[in-house]
Amino acid sequence: MHIEPGIVDGAKMTLSYATAVGAFGIAANLCRKSISEDGGAVGLAVKSVISTALVFSFFEVLPHYPVGVSEVHLILGSTLFLIFGAGAASVGLAAGLLLQGLLFAPFDLPQYGINVTTLLVPLWAVSLLAKRIIRPNTAYVDVTYGQALALSTTYQAGIVAWVAFWGFYGQGFGAENFQSVATFGGAYMTVIILEPLVDLAVLAIAKTVSPQAGNPVFTSRLHHTAA
Repeated sequence: MHIEPGIVDGAKMTLSYATAVGAFGIAANLCRKSISEDGGAVGLAVKSVISTALVFSFFEVLPHYPVGVSEVHLILGSTLFLIFGAGAASVGLAAGLLLQGLLFAPFDLPQYGINVTTLLVPLWAVSLLAKRIIRPNTAYVDVTYGQALALSTTYQAGIVAWVAFWGFYGQGFGAENFQSVATFGGAYMTVIILEPLVDLAVLAIAKTVSPQAGNPVFTSRLHHTAA
């Protein structure tokens, strides 16, 4: 989902700085809730480090290819949410993206505000949806395929919507740009076919892990119901 350099440039980049501030504000609020409800600051730090390493590997190791105005990645945002919680997942997405830019793709750094907004705001939407569709007495290891599909669809659709916004904001609504955005959207939504299956496979593995209370590696909701 990395916006290609030059899609948004000049004075238009100012908006990305503002949206990034908003996205970081959302992430800070998710982290605050995680500290108070899910293992404290140490637990958040442990989960965030693991999440960051995973996101970095997703960007660098998993297949990715340019399509239209951006790139198609298997980011597994809903998987990170279910395993580590919204706070740690938000830190992992932001930090993993930054590390990837610093170490391997410095040409992406000017678009960091655009890309981090595109990653974090859909994660926030996933956290809101999870509260509505997953009952408090249901641990995340027991979510259904339909629930995993809803979370994944929300995350991927959010990414596509933000990429479309940046594409049209930066380059207008000409036929060529419209086709470029549509091509990306069509290619990216195919991720929805795979991600729920990955979610359920990871959760099935997680069921074999001892649901020890206070385990700082996973969100408490992975094995336990809401308090």
